[in-house]
Amino acid sequence: MNLRRHGMLLAGLVIVLGMSLLALLAPWIVPYDPTAFDLDAVLMAPCSAHWLGTDALGRDVLSRLLYGARVSLWVGFVAVGISVIIGMFLGLLAGYFGGWIDEIIMRGVDVMLCFPSFFLILSVIAFLDSSLVNIMAVIGLTSWMGVARLVRAETLSLRERDFIAASRLAGASPARVLVIHILPNALTPVLVSATLGVAGAILVESSLSFLGLGVQPPYPSWGNMLMEGKATLEIAPWMSLYPGLAILITVLGYNLLGESLRDLLDPRLRQRIDAGRPRPFRGRIRLRA
Repeated sequence: MNLRRHGMLLAGLVIVLGMSLLALLAPWIVPYDPTAFDLDAVLMAPCSAHWLGTDALGRDVLSRLLYGARVSLWVGFVAVGISVIIGMFLGLLAGYFGGWIDEIIMRGVDVMLCFPSFFLILSVIAFLDSSLVNIMAVIGLTSWMGVARLVRAETLSLRERDFIAASRLAGASPARVLVIHILPNALTPVLVSATLGVAGAILVESSLSFLGLGVQPPYPSWGNMLMEGKATLEIAPWMSLYPGLAILITVLGYNLLGESLRDLLDPRLRQRIDAGRPRPFRGRIRLRA
């Protein structure tokens, strides 16, 4: 990897680890209760008492921002965990057994991909209670298709390898072949997809909360903080600025980390990228009179 890729990986790691650490330590480092009203400090600009200012109810923006990080990252991790488990299970079955099992699973993937994922999530959430558990479950249950396709493609390639044939001849059951031999070798694209999926889940949760279908006030979320700041954008821009920056930086960090991991863990892809780049001309140019 060159310096640029090393820089992307380092920047992504710093952002991801930094945000995760702040979210984990939020109960011990927040200066104020994120849900406590203070009518004497309504719409206070950033100052020494409130570093990022206060909102329309006098609540400290920094405290709400840190607790909002807990919500966003928790949704991202759990939703991606659900989608990865479902996608890996179905992808392994489709790729290893093939035939009618593969046909049924992949047609189901095609049907799911026909619907725009965000509007499908909106439709489901509209009929359910807007609880954090429901949001995580719906996002996870509607985003497994990419993982399933990746794992299926890796499984189709791996099942023809010599070590898989040797394992079958030794009497290994299909479950043992899948879990012991194929699954560990198919984890590289899953890891990259999961890293990028966390960023997507954070964006979906923030969008739902902004529309009023996600985490409900007074509990803080970056999305509902943006919604609350919309009404006072001209007189208190910090209410929308800091949640927006938090979403931008976090999603950027996970995207940088995912792209860097893809280049690091998939040498074939890196070779294809390098092969497609123009090479410098090293010959001689002769001029004719």
